[in-house]
Amino acid sequence: MISAKVNDELKTLLTGNNVNIQLSVPQLVEKATARGEAILTADGAVTAQTGKYTGRSPKDKYIVEEASSKDKIDWGNVNRPISIEKFDALYDKVITYLKAKDELFVFKGFAGADPASRLSIQVVNEYAWHNLFVHQLFIRPTAEELLAHEAQFTIVSAPTFKADPAIDGTDSETFIIVNMEKRIVLIGGTEYAGEMKKSIFSIMNYLLPEEGILPMHCSANVGEDGDVALFFGLSGTGKTTLSADADRKLIGDDEHGWSDNGVFNIEGGCYAKCINLSREKEPEIYDAIQFGSVLENVVVDPETRIPDYDDGSLTENTRAAYPIQAIDNIVDPSVAGHPKTIVFLTADAFGVLPPISKLTKEQAMYHFLSGFTSKLAGTERGITSPEATFSTCFGSPFLPLHATVYAEMLGKKIDEHDAQVFLVNTGWTGGGYGVGERMELKYTRAMVRAALEGKLNDVTTEKNAVFGLEMPTEIPGVPTNVLNPRNAWANGEEYDSKAKELADLFRNNFAKFGTVSEEISKKGGPIA
Repeated sequence: MISAKVNDELKTLLTGNNVNIQLSVPQLVEKATARGEAILTADGAVTAQTGKYTGRSPKDKYIVEEASSKDKIDWGNVNRPISIEKFDALYDKVITYLKAKDELFVFKGFAGADPASRLSIQVVNEYAWHNLFVHQLFIRPTAEELLAHEAQFTIVSAPTFKADPAIDGTDSETFIIVNMEKRIVLIGGTEYAGEMKKSIFSIMNYLLPEEGILPMHCSANVGEDGDVALFFGLSGTGKTTLSADADRKLIGDDEHGWSDNGVFNIEGGCYAKCINLSREKEPEIYDAIQFGSVLENVVVDPETRIPDYDDGSLTENTRAAYPIQAIDNIVDPSVAGHPKTIVFLTADAFGVLPPISKLTKEQAMYHFLSGFTSKLAGTERGITSPEATFSTCFGSPFLPLHATVYAEMLGKKIDEHDAQVFLVNTGWTGGGYGVGERMELKYTRAMVRAALEGKLNDVTTEKNAVFGLEMPTEIPGVPTNVLNPRNAWANGEEYDSKAKELADLFRNNFAKFGTVSEEISKKGGPIA
């Protein structure tokens, strides 16, 4: 429960004459443009710039160290503590600051498409365009639901309020603070709207496991026969491309829960990257950007108001937010059954992982905990060869609990529902980055399609000598020499050497999970 003091302060704030509650999309568009926060594009979308913060600020994220959650949080570089006293003092400052504003904007809605486990939320915004963003990203209540709505968690966002690190106990002027006991997220000093989205996801990652529900950073779709598939993968692995399938309906593109009832979308919208976006490459996203959509840091022609999605001068992290209903081929409401197929996507720039392999439960838990992909040479100054990148459970910045909590839940779900897990390498073949070639998309699509149709469940496989992964020997539409990565290299010994190099990186990363059972670390990881 929210403490009486915090409740009273919120009530005072929310009953002020400057508060606009549950404005419609047209009203918020009018407010955002009239207040000079944003402009309209030729397509009717609202576009805003977020200043120097064009992405999340992970070093400015904190969790209040208090009795109810203290012993559950996996404290460290991701989950950094801040004291109750510092939070309370900063909260009072922010509330006082917002009370003096000419206007505030409040959205009431939900996180979680399954009514049995959804979280009632409210978001208090200094900016109208931020309120439009959360209106499009979270689940919008019906008129009847709104009458009975009582927030279980509240985001208070004051982007123009800047903290004083010397007084407020922060590292910079920016702060994203979660107070699990008082059910408050306090955000200030950053205009990047994605902080609100990911704060709620972090909260769901804390709350859902207590209900026996696995929260997941993945996309999900469903076939005509009701067969559900999950797609996990970090940026650049092809998650959005491969989960968008004309023959399957989209459940959601980013955040899901897996309960005893099945899979449900945590959100009511999509937050898509739109750098180099085109109708030819990604028609669903391109056509979803329409009146009421929100564009972040997209360069727009000042006269024609036509967006230039190829212009990354403000940031490569340009974004579009829109309700999931803007896409035609969806499940609505965003709820479906239990997954038959789980796909882990990785873009291996070392060129050594198989293009597709079947995973045992132990291997699935190992690779889930590892969350591997690669940074490429030449993409950042100083990177001259591929660098392994590991993001625990494919979403380490958003996990308040120890990673093994989520991995053990995944293993249990796999057992209960007999789900088949595949590791798919959308990266390089025939050599590493700069030598080999990127796996052809048509081959990857053929492999994923075969997996989703159950055609790989009982096929002949051979074991990869380094990683212990079972590789199908034949898949329709895919050359056989591609399926075993060693065969695709001109020099097999060079492959062996590079594969063992990556295997050592996996082991070194996995060593941080000191409490993981030997069964997972030995049966799930590399064997050579």
